[in-house]
Amino acid sequence: MTPDQPTLQFIRQHREEDIHRLALKFAASTDIDLPLALQQIEGWQKARRKLPSWAACEGLLYPPPLSMEQCSSEVTALYKAEICRRITDQSPKPTLLTDLTGGYGVDFAFMARGFDRSTYIERQPVLCATARHNFALLGLDAVTIQEGDSMELLDTLPPQTLLYADPARRDLQGRRTFGIADCTPDLLAHRHRWMNKARHTLIKLSPMLDWHKAVSDLNEGLDSPVVSEVHIVATGNECKELLLLVTPQNGSESPTVTCVNDGQLFSYDPQEETAPPRYAEPQEGGLLYEPNAAIMKASCFEQLSHRYDMPLIGPNSHLLVATRPQNHFPGREFTIDHITSLNKKALQPVLQRIKKANIAVRNFPLSAPELRKRLRIAEGGDVYLFGTTTAGGEHRLLFCTKRG
Repeated sequence: MTPDQPTLQFIRQHREEDIHRLALKFAASTDIDLPLALQQIEGWQKARRKLPSWAACEGLLYPPPLSMEQCSSEVTALYKAEICRRITDQSPKPTLLTDLTGGYGVDFAFMARGFDRSTYIERQPVLCATARHNFALLGLDAVTIQEGDSMELLDTLPPQTLLYADPARRDLQGRRTFGIADCTPDLLAHRHRWMNKARHTLIKLSPMLDWHKAVSDLNEGLDSPVVSEVHIVATGNECKELLLLVTPQNGSESPTVTCVNDGQLFSYDPQEETAPPRYAEPQEGGLLYEPNAAIMKASCFEQLSHRYDMPLIGPNSHLLVATRPQNHFPGREFTIDHITSLNKKALQPVLQRIKKANIAVRNFPLSAPELRKRLRIAEGGDVYLFGTTTAGGEHRLLFCTKRG
């Protein structure tokens, strides 16, 4: 898979260009491996956004598009490396890591630096060859690459500090799957084997999966709970990963849940006692707070309201209000400029001044597209419009300006 010199020169010369135009322009070229060149150019272009430190490393090889699409971003890989550092700081030496589902090796490469010895296992020979080439360029030492089925190789491993698994979320027909048992390998079917092999196991799952269900599936049928931590990881306000840390000696019926979105972090105990939820009507001139995507996924609105001492607009509004700025709130902050009902007469003075807006709805009888059509306003601009329902059951339109 390593490009020969003419192909390598072609990649370097054209890697800023559109791959479709290159495919047409150089279709008849015989002195280069055009399919390989296009794969490397496309991979590098994606890596500039997704893996900037890798894109800056000259000579790295990039996998086929599907593997590149499925691999972790640098931001999420660094977050997992932080979890690993916390584990290794509290573990006896030497510390050992095994990645049971190596793939392109992004997570492994960032996590392995924190361990004394690390093993990468992958079934596909081409990905093993790519990992061998790339890990050397990235300066990874004390790394072993094993080609094969991790569930077959599991019993040959020495006791591990941490096992890592990112099971493939596609079936044999290439369709997406979400449940733990529907992924490859089926971690539930081999649960006792991998739990007996490691002090900790970190499992990456689809962000579409409900974390309560995932924890329940892993605990089902066992004498005691095994999941100690849940991490919901978002970047750019889009949920990317659900991470479960399995620690059989320290599992909990109520594992700590951490919601992270870039630099925003919120951790809570799902069973922590909070006061009954407070509700308040939004006020013009007041402040509106929208939790980030990770918190939306966790549905920890009452804990958030209690922690920041901010009332919710309604039981299912997922929006909070305040009279003064809240520092370090994990989400977006807005000033409420206008509040109206859906009544045409009440809306008319506001709509005369607003021709476009970014629309979102929370517990509202209309979808965002339906509301946009009804109001006849274009998409975009500096106005943020939230359709929601108050604790008193009143439908309200909040016309806001983003702060910060």
